[in-house]
Amino acid sequence: MDKYVCDVCQYVYDPEEGDETQGIAPGTAFEDLPADWVCPVCGVDKDNFSKM
Repeated sequence: MDKYVCDVCQYVYDPEEGDETQGIAPGTAFEDLPADWVCPVCGVDKDNFSKM
């Protein structure tokens, strides 16, 4: 699965780790994140992420 980086703060979403701060289980692909998911560091939405 691909990693994605926040264009604003450089946070990297790693699907192998998920995002426990928002209840996202490990193994969740970026494409499968809920529409209301936001960067856990700076709060921008998924449109502000780029594939690594």
